[in-house]
Amino acid sequence: MSAAVIGKLLAELAESLRERAAKFAIFLVCQLAHALASLWMLAAIVTGSDRYWRIARGYDRVGNAATGGLDTETVSSRASRARKEGRRWGCILCRILDRIDPDHCSKSEGV
Repeated sequence: MSAAVIGKLLAELAESLRERAAKFAIFLVCQLAHALASLWMLAAIVTGSDRYWRIARGYDRVGNAATGGLDTETVSSRASRARKEGRRWGCILCRILDRIDPDHCSKSEGV
């Protein structure tokens, strides 16, 4: 291998490591945000603030994004669309959620 090829490989490796380090830093910030959000949610529940609901919806959207959905949509909204498409998981999840909160999935469409 020539020095130029080795230099190029090392530069690519260094760039890859910088990119991974930046992603890891974002991960750590997200972990801190999760801890703070959990504490704020608990405080909101204890004090009777409706802030707990906004935090819960944020977690709902994170869960949706983590499972392949859009980060701007809740799991319930996605499940409602899946139910309309006849997808089994959407039908099952909506059946469960609708027992807890009647018409939950239908009311959650587009949220």
